[in-house]
Amino acid sequence: MTSGFWRRLLALMRKETRELLRDNSSLALGVVLPLVLILIIGYGMSLDVKNVPTAVVIEDSSPLARQAVSFTQGSEYFQPVFVTSLQEGEQMIRRHEVDAMLVVPPDFSARFAEGRGKLQVILNGTEATTAMSAQGYFEAGILTWAAEEGARHGLSAGGIEIVPRIWFNDANTSTWFYVPGILMLVLTISGVFLTSVVMAREWERGTFESLFVTPMKILELILAKTIPYFVIAMIGMLLCLVVGRELYDLPMRGSLVLIIGESMLYLVVSLGIGLVISALTKNQFLACHVSLMISFLPSVVLSGFLFDLHAEPAAIRVVSSLIPTTYYLELMKSLFLSGNYWPLIARDTAILLGFALFFLGWAFHMTRKKVEP
Repeated sequence: MTSGFWRRLLALMRKETRELLRDNSSLALGVVLPLVLILIIGYGMSLDVKNVPTAVVIEDSSPLARQAVSFTQGSEYFQPVFVTSLQEGEQMIRRHEVDAMLVVPPDFSARFAEGRGKLQVILNGTEATTAMSAQGYFEAGILTWAAEEGARHGLSAGGIEIVPRIWFNDANTSTWFYVPGILMLVLTISGVFLTSVVMAREWERGTFESLFVTPMKILELILAKTIPYFVIAMIGMLLCLVVGRELYDLPMRGSLVLIIGESMLYLVVSLGIGLVISALTKNQFLACHVSLMISFLPSVVLSGFLFDLHAEPAAIRVVSSLIPTTYYLELMKSLFLSGNYWPLIARDTAILLGFALFFLGWAFHMTRKKVEP
């Protein structure tokens, strides 16, 4: 029985692989498009942000210290959260609750009176666009306050020093922020879009019926249809890793094994979504549009790829929490730029595993219901 399973599975995989290799459009989507995306978006995309979540650490209890950071309140550029310890602010950055931290040291008032005040700005480099914009916002706000305060006391605005630090993105480049998003797009396109269209084509042409008369099992059919696209998607993903490393010096501070493993898990989720779409639509044209609307566009707009989700309305954040790409992208940015932060890895991996089991179970049920009386 086992030998028969593997013989049928390999035969179906050879058939599907030959069709894939003869289909130039599938190869272009799986291999060429990822390289085009990473080159175009990596070099050309940049965005501004507002409502930057900011941890304001006030270690100086004087009124002057509070006045120095008052520009963050009521501003459309900041969403301040006031804390009293540097450790608390650091944990908020690591948990992705804030994107920046403004630190007022204990001796700020005394040093400012001497004309050598100092404030520290710590930015989360995994959100590179937010970090670059926020740094400019902080500098403008601090220097404006220093100029006004100095004028009242006969001091100069040059009497204050801003010490910026970028965590997890030493080069301060938006390319490091976008490359993990390209990996997400590659796996989404290959997993959801290609799989849904190819499987819907089988339903549309009626070629499933010719397979139903064979000893083939539903599990064998699903594996044979998905494994070639799993392989082509992983090839595209690995190509992006190589290009990101060689052209953009993309760091990999986390485990490479985890990066590949989490990508494989997300790809399984994408394949499951594609199988569900194909079973529901059974039409290539409809499957193409449904895949575009419920996977590709939300992955680009609502996952945090283009916009920092902290700055979005609550309703948008709720919708984004229902999308698997949100958790995969968060994992990739953390693994590439921050390192192995295990609480985040465990949480997002469990969520992706839940999505995978749900969509694969649904796909198996839909296919089984249609082919088995």
